[in-house]
Amino acid sequence: MNLTSTQRGVLQMTAAMAISGSVGLFVLESGQGALNVVFFRCLFGALCLGAYCAARGLLQRRYFTRRTLLLCGVGGAAIVFNWVLLFAAFKFASISIATAVYNTQPFMLIGLGILFMGDRLTVSRLVWVATAFAGLTLLVGVFSAGTVLDGQAMIGFGLALGAALLYALAALMIKRLAGVPPQLIALVQVSLGVLLLLPLADFTALPTTLAPWGWLVGMGVLHTALMYILLYSAIQALPTAQVAVLSFVYPAVALGLDHAFYGQHLDAGQWLGVALIALGNLGVNLGWTLANPFAQAAGRLGIRRPVRRSANHDGGP
Repeated sequence: MNLTSTQRGVLQMTAAMAISGSVGLFVLESGQGALNVVFFRCLFGALCLGAYCAARGLLQRRYFTRRTLLLCGVGGAAIVFNWVLLFAAFKFASISIATAVYNTQPFMLIGLGILFMGDRLTVSRLVWVATAFAGLTLLVGVFSAGTVLDGQAMIGFGLALGAALLYALAALMIKRLAGVPPQLIALVQVSLGVLLLLPLADFTALPTTLAPWGWLVGMGVLHTALMYILLYSAIQALPTAQVAVLSFVYPAVALGLDHAFYGQHLDAGQWLGVALIALGNLGVNLGWTLANPFAQAAGRLGIRRPVRRSANHDGGP
């Protein structure tokens, strides 16, 4: 079956987000601490991405300028410790809560853009940020008696917020690396992760059975190398609106696996919080204004509303 570029992009993006959504399962099943998990993710990911970049002829000296390495270094440190905080959050809170909180990344990016890039905060963006903040309060259980997160879960909540902030910082650096192949950026980031975490990893607590190693290798091969290759290929083929919408496969898979494997249950208020965070996220990513966000979204996705012909319609466009 011959697929168009867009159809292939949709399949690639869906697969990338489904793989990404399963990362919490791999983290918890590995039985390792967050530092060890990220170290081996970086190690196995670097080996795979290195082979891929070499095969595609991407390891060219012209990409490794002082500026490129500096931006990759700052962004790489941010992305690596973003993983450390997020994976720790899975154990303190739950995959569901940590993933929902982590999806506030776009709002962190807006804040960093205002502080460091001179961006303006429009009324529409402010509304979507407020929508997501309301979702966060519901997720914590502020307005739901008897379901307020306990101390451990609140630590996880804070770790996930920190992870989202670091991810936004990494994204800010990547935005300034136009012209550099994204797979090469990912290779530099995970290679730096190996160096940064080598003195921090606990090699006395390594798995003694084969199964945990399978989960660790899987994170390097699937969640790092394959996921990034699929993701960046999809981004090149799809409009921003479709990328934004398909990105929600990630939290959907994460919440589903958390429920299936660990019996995590969110109450009605928390589900509403997840929905509000998702709505705010879509509003920001799709550039919705307060006038008619759903019509704008349909237009960006290429969906046109039928034109009503009046009695005096002149037949023009």
